[in-house]
Amino acid sequence: MAANQSPSSRHRPGGMKILYEDRDLLVVDKPSGLLTMGTERDKTRTAYALATDYVRKGNPKSRHRLFIVHRLDRDTSGVLLLAKTEAAKTALQGGWDSTQKSYLAIVHGHLASREGTISSYLAENSAHNVYSTPDPQQGKLSHTAYKVLQESKEFSLLEITLLTGRKNQIRVHFSELGHPLVGDRKYGGEKDSSPRLALHARSISFRHPFDGRAISFEAEVPDHFPRLMGKKGRLERL
Repeated sequence: MAANQSPSSRHRPGGMKILYEDRDLLVVDKPSGLLTMGTERDKTRTAYALATDYVRKGNPKSRHRLFIVHRLDRDTSGVLLLAKTEAAKTALQGGWDSTQKSYLAIVHGHLASREGTISSYLAENSAHNVYSTPDPQQGKLSHTAYKVLQESKEFSLLEITLLTGRKNQIRVHFSELGHPLVGDRKYGGEKDSSPRLALHARSISFRHPFDGRAISFEAEVPDHFPRLMGKKGRLERL
């Protein structure tokens, strides 16, 4: 879906493509390597900071602001939804369970089942590592649906639907299944040769918080995906 207004190239958020914009929403394609919002060590160059500068058109005194609706990991690329008003943020988060979120991932090896759902209770330890636990009192029930789209000699390309949205959910579920994501040094191992995490937030679909129309946005597949799968051009059937 195209934006209602064509943004000035002068104020486009650096490194991010705008997928859609209206008075309530801003949808961008976040590149890998960019935090969604700041931490104590990195407060400036984030998707949120770049997008805020865009809506303020470079004027730090502008009253325009954005609200975080959801987050993507630093190394995850793809569709990121931001709200321009607190009312829009509240409405979008209130309907988050019915929001459809589709990802593409490349994992090591070949899965025994070409499609299925991974379910576990996810918890986080003091080192901020997420893991599955059998204790429902300790973790939050999490579901990750997947389908194998393509296979190469070493890897499998998966379409993933998040049925719940926990921190690092996709990465943890496939690591514990024995098929860690390519480039995942946190949950896959230090010896992974890929410099980039092969996880991409491909699309998001939801109802507009105010006019109720069904809308969907999709981000192009990153260039390193076909290279990892041994394809010279675009991935087949994507």
